[in-house]
Amino acid sequence: MIRRKQALSLLAGGMLAAGATFAAIGAASPPTGPDLTGVPTANTRSDGYAPASKLSPELTQRIVAQGSTKLENGSALTSYYGYDNDVLNAAGEPVMVPTPSSASKEAHKTEPDKNTYLVFKNGLEGADPSYDYGTHFLFQGHEGGVGGASYITRINLDADAQHRVTLLATTDVNGNPLATIDGSTWDPWAKRLLITTENSGAPTYAATAGFPSAVTDVSGALGRGGYEGIQDDSDGNVWIVEDVGGSSKPGTTAKRPNSFLYRYVPKTPGDLQHGKLQALQVLNEGGEPITFASQEALNSPDQLALHTYGKTFKTRWVTIHDTAVDGNAPFGANALAKAANATPFKRPENGLFQPGSQFKKFFFDETGDTNATSPENGAAGGWGSIMELSQSGPSASTGTLQMLYRSDQAHSGLDNVAFLSRDLVTFVEDAGDTLHGQRNALDSGFVWNVTKDYSNPANQPLRWLAEGRDASATLDAANGGFGSNEGDNEITGVHVSDGDPGVNGILGAKVPDLGNHAWRWFYTQQHGDNFTYEVKLKHH
Repeated sequence: MIRRKQALSLLAGGMLAAGATFAAIGAASPPTGPDLTGVPTANTRSDGYAPASKLSPELTQRIVAQGSTKLENGSALTSYYGYDNDVLNAAGEPVMVPTPSSASKEAHKTEPDKNTYLVFKNGLEGADPSYDYGTHFLFQGHEGGVGGASYITRINLDADAQHRVTLLATTDVNGNPLATIDGSTWDPWAKRLLITTENSGAPTYAATAGFPSAVTDVSGALGRGGYEGIQDDSDGNVWIVEDVGGSSKPGTTAKRPNSFLYRYVPKTPGDLQHGKLQALQVLNEGGEPITFASQEALNSPDQLALHTYGKTFKTRWVTIHDTAVDGNAPFGANALAKAANATPFKRPENGLFQPGSQFKKFFFDETGDTNATSPENGAAGGWGSIMELSQSGPSASTGTLQMLYRSDQAHSGLDNVAFLSRDLVTFVEDAGDTLHGQRNALDSGFVWNVTKDYSNPANQPLRWLAEGRDASATLDAANGGFGSNEGDNEITGVHVSDGDPGVNGILGAKVPDLGNHAWRWFYTQQHGDNFTYEVKLKHH
């Protein structure tokens, strides 16, 4: 690992226009590491087999919370980090492992999802007014919930066991139960967590970081969709990545591309009530939009072209909703994007700006069809991909798109993303039980160098994590989740940040330096025991 301090140029354009002041961080060139040795193989999947995870030898990890961590302020819905209270034993505790006395039932597992790390130098309040919760916090929404109800938690990284996890909210400010949550990020202008629900009929939320969290529905401006990834840029725009699985193409396991990349342009940075929602439109080689209709045919020419190395496509943003014209009633974004001939992809779940690119390069993934039998796996994006969107600036109306990496069976179902340095990015898998069984391999986390040419077969991503499967997930996988839970573990919430809650701390503004203790790396092993880990370099 190179330990030189990083330097960050002043970001230009909209960030300065928004009144932000950027300070150079250190001197000399930014770090290029971490320098990792790859894990040779994924863990295999077989009945009753619960292998341990394997990390690059330069890495170690520690648990910061797990499903059985008791909340300091439980509710009727939930009393533990990863379990609801729907199935209780005689002692009133959730059944975490099914037993004969529980009639082979177990409590619903809440699936903590995307992590957001923040440092508040003056601390944050919690449920205990007499306790000092420290300054370092990790936030997450929960993807699962009984009856579709969810909640937001905060891991107090400096706290003792009794105060380790705070339940921040189970309802919005109007008393409505929170919908199940997927993505989150911090908007430094609004001073709110932005929270997505991956549900076309559910709200998009904004939430305060303190206790109790005030959660508001902002889908009158940002819209409702199968939103997952969410990210600010230096101009105060909000980029949203949608994950809506399309219907099957007739007689096949190939799915229609059905998910869009959005950009919310607020009237002023931090305004979550007034602004425009835009969707990305990609133009084919003939200058025509690549649309839902143009990709309906099996292995359509537009799909094949999008997933061909070396091809570059022009892009433009099309406005699908403007509060100044259309008002502030919640609206469905997916249908409006289709009507505007925006370009859908095969489940592009998450994306991030490349650090140090001045928010000119945005990388996002396609999860793909997650089925080894899809006839679109070979060349039409069935295995998924990593795409690179380049613009002259974050608010530019046009740009170009090209494919960085076309996934294959061994690197498929890509989901959450984090940059480890200026050029090294990790995407982690959520391939699902079906594909796990088909390829006899559980999920992995990989590192790509975004400066490499992956059309060259000699260039391959490096595996830093071969995820295992805890005993609880192994039982779920063998028993249909006991009716309500998922099976195999998946990797989610991978996140690298120094926790800066100001405009300097937007992901992509600074080049990560994992050799500096201020930078921290987290992920969650979702399903099963729902462990949330912090990853560390061994020599730090």
